[in-house]
Amino acid sequence: MPKIKLVLTSCCAPCSCGAIQQLVNNEIPDIEDFIVLFFNPNIYPDTEYQKRLQEQIKYCEKLGVKYFIGEYDHEDWKKEIKGLETEPERGKRCSKCFAYRFCYAQQFAIKHGYNAISTVFGVSKHKDQHQVDTAGNQSCTKVPYLPIKWNEQLRQDINHNTDFYRQNYCGCEFSIRKQ
Repeated sequence: MPKIKLVLTSCCAPCSCGAIQQLVNNEIPDIEDFIVLFFNPNIYPDTEYQKRLQEQIKYCEKLGVKYFIGEYDHEDWKKEIKGLETEPERGKRCSKCFAYRFCYAQQFAIKHGYNAISTVFGVSKHKDQHQVDTAGNQSCTKVPYLPIKWNEQLRQDINHNTDFYRQNYCGCEFSIRKQ
């Protein structure tokens, strides 16, 4: 079986920390190499995006992990989900958003020589792992999507022992919780 060169799509450091640590520790069989892809044009406002981006960079650099920052084009993302603005959290808008980001990940993987895609988009309490995996399987038609079940306890332990910036919503401007 060929070794896997994985693109790990990430929404934030609190969600990705456990998966990244598992990959650094070689706990996922057959993964030879990986990169963390931070492509999140859904995050709003820009100040929120910047906080999450900086935490992701800080964590990757702490562990010596490769990462790539995709372009932040919130207006293009809004065009992509147009008509779904009033959908509830975990509704059709989320599926469309995941698909949009997975298509970007697939293009990135092809361009940079990676042969698989996985994600931490579903580990948040705000999301549905089945919905994420469905979007990944449907969108990743040229580069396989790997629905890896990450170690939730490890993620919680790392979060407990860090001072990550922690948000209280998924990032989408249409699902911002009223405080």
